[in-house]
Amino acid sequence: MSDEHLSTALFRETRGAAFFRVLAGKNAPFYVDALTALEREASDHPDGVSREVAIGIIEETLEAHPGIEFDQDELLESRDLREKSRNLLDVFVKSHWLEEPPRRDWRRMILFDAHGSTLITALRKIAWPDAAVFTDKITGVCSMLADEVALSDQPWQTVENCLSNVREGINELRSMQKSVQRHTRKQLEEETLQGNLAVVFDEYTDQISQSCYAALVRARLPTRLPESVQRIVTRIIDDTTTLNAMQEEVLKRHPDISAESARARVLSELDDLIEQLDQVLPMADEIDRRTADFTRRSLARFRYLQDVTGERRTEMKSFFESANRALAGRKLQRSSSTLPNLPELLLPAVKLPAGLDSLYSPPRRHAPLEEDPFEDEVSDEDRASGLDDMQRTIRDSLSVARANRLVKSMPGGKGERIESDAIELPKGAAAGDLIALFLHAEAPDARYRLDVRRVSEENLSPSLDTIKDVFVERFAVIKK
Repeated sequence: MSDEHLSTALFRETRGAAFFRVLAGKNAPFYVDALTALEREASDHPDGVSREVAIGIIEETLEAHPGIEFDQDELLESRDLREKSRNLLDVFVKSHWLEEPPRRDWRRMILFDAHGSTLITALRKIAWPDAAVFTDKITGVCSMLADEVALSDQPWQTVENCLSNVREGINELRSMQKSVQRHTRKQLEEETLQGNLAVVFDEYTDQISQSCYAALVRARLPTRLPESVQRIVTRIIDDTTTLNAMQEEVLKRHPDISAESARARVLSELDDLIEQLDQVLPMADEIDRRTADFTRRSLARFRYLQDVTGERRTEMKSFFESANRALAGRKLQRSSSTLPNLPELLLPAVKLPAGLDSLYSPPRRHAPLEEDPFEDEVSDEDRASGLDDMQRTIRDSLSVARANRLVKSMPGGKGERIESDAIELPKGAAAGDLIALFLHAEAPDARYRLDVRRVSEENLSPSLDTIKDVFVERFAVIKK
């Protein structure tokens, strides 16, 4: 990598800070939408779009953003909408988002800058991130480092592949961290019990727990990574023959550098590989902490929504919102004597036939007991037990994914009709799978639909079938 500063190379390529300034001001939402529309139009016309078309796109974006106040240096003396759009097009050209190269003919064509397309793609990925995944990149690194034949025949190529895979694996871990954080934030913003349960059992379960998080747990990185790091030191760095072979490979690719520089490059890459591998376990621990935090917050949110979705929901909600505003940035302690004036929580009138005396009970005095303090550190056994409990809870949840898995295990493809008397639950299935099948038959994510004979034959008594010692009304499963 070059010793040149990133800022120097970046602003040389973008030809100044004006390239980024349009995305950092008070009117950034307008600029983002206008540039996105121009980039989409330019991608359909590789030879460029006419100046009039570009002005029309900016004019439509201005109409979608009413009330925008531009600075004088942005619009000069613009009066009407058309003139504002024309001046804003010049702003994009001056900031090097757009190019208007000179042509021999009379036409004035607008081209979208390649660096601008790259940045727009990055902004789309930030706004609509892909679902988190965790593949076998890091476990593949452990396998490659344990392959004695590859280290003997192609040590430098093996190290390069390991570096590439571990960097991609770390990016996947970062994506997992962000996804868990995103689901936690979305959970706290839910206002209904239905939305709360949908985030936990539909979105989080499918995208995190049963896919990438389960793959992370199965990878057994805490036991494999330390062995891989130790093998780099003992098998490569401390082995003169392997280092010489790697040095010769670097000299073949770069004959203009010295032997000392080649050896330094080899050692630098090995140190980088060790450093990258050392980052994996702390990131995996952080994902565990965020996953536990999501579970805790989801349970707290569920209990809160249960409390405020009854007949007195509005009153309870206004009380807690007022308390949150009054105590913003503070901790409510029992010993505190200076509490703000909280709103009164009006309770229904309570009438007791026997009077308040019927509630009296003499106080009991108990001898104080000495309590043993809890240990702050969590053992590996406790952590593994917690993960097992979480996996078991998610696996046994009555989600639409569980119903889809049951339907997928049934024979036949799309459009296949399976009668209930022909259904045989696979090994390990339970009555909960049938409950999930019935519960989510009308869900938009269901990969099946149910046909119940009683719907079309209302006057006939429904027939019963037995599925794994469970009596059910006769029905048919039709795969979508």
